[in-house]
Amino acid sequence: MISCSEAVRQLWEYLDGLVGELEHASIEAHLARCRRCCGELEFAKELRGTLERASEVDVPDAVLRRLTQTLEDLEP
Repeated sequence: MISCSEAVRQLWEYLDGLVGELEHASIEAHLARCRRCCGELEFAKELRGTLERASEVDVPDAVLRRLTQTLEDLEP
């Protein structure tokens, strides 16, 4: 069985489906037994949802134009 630190280290890759079959099974087994890491997983899921919702915010055209102009002014 993997340690808590290893499970947490691989948590984002696990959520993204980027771990191999063996790693996935190891993380699943760990999560089945570890309440603390389950809490970390739930936090990561909530954080991801919050970030996804934040990226859906419409920015007014005037703000985009001003930001673009500011960035262009910064170029050497």
